[in-house]
Amino acid sequence: MPVIAIIGAGPGLGAAVARRFGREGFLIALISRDQAKLDTMAAELTAAGFTSSGFAADVREPASLEAALLQAAATLGPITALQYSPLPSRDYLKPVLELTPELALEALQFSALGLIHAVRTVLPAMRQAGSGSIILINGGTSVKARAGFAGTSIAFPAESAYGEMLHDALGAEGIRVSQLVIPGGIPQLQLANGIDDVADRIWDLHATAGDFRTMLIPLEDGRE
Repeated sequence: MPVIAIIGAGPGLGAAVARRFGREGFLIALISRDQAKLDTMAAELTAAGFTSSGFAADVREPASLEAALLQAAATLGPITALQYSPLPSRDYLKPVLELTPELALEALQFSALGLIHAVRTVLPAMRQAGSGSIILINGGTSVKARAGFAGTSIAFPAESAYGEMLHDALGAEGIRVSQLVIPGGIPQLQLANGIDDVADRIWDLHATAGDFRTMLIPLEDGRE
């Protein structure tokens, strides 16, 4: 059976994506730092009729992230779809004049380097199968830098560049790499079906080959 690994799984978008993919027959691997919260999410999904397990990891720690993904594959099966959507720390949203080299490096570890480690862990099985998808979820600073959100304005574009290069390199192998840019908080976007609309869009990115970047809504000044 197909397996989705959701890195940065939480009770909002992560749970919505888990339900959406679960309805398509996917087994669900939930990955974030808090095992107790993951166990609660997995139990709720299981009660709803899905198969789900949680695997704790910190995306800033390569060994932790790789171990969680390998454990997920050993438990549920090879990863078919990878969603990389950890929620950035508020420290990464500081003004540019407060940005230190140490904080910039941590932001890059969280976004770009974490993604690279995750991809290098799951990609061999996808290439062997000749199919799969890698989906990046980012805010508006992946497209337009904002001085008030300095950390993500540096880290998200680096993550995006890696993703776009993967998109170009892997498309011929049947592996789709895409990015969904969500400018601002989902509750403020006034979508007809709220977060479920976002989960539907993510499913479409997995199921259909297309351009690398999709904007959930047009980017406006002032949206992160």
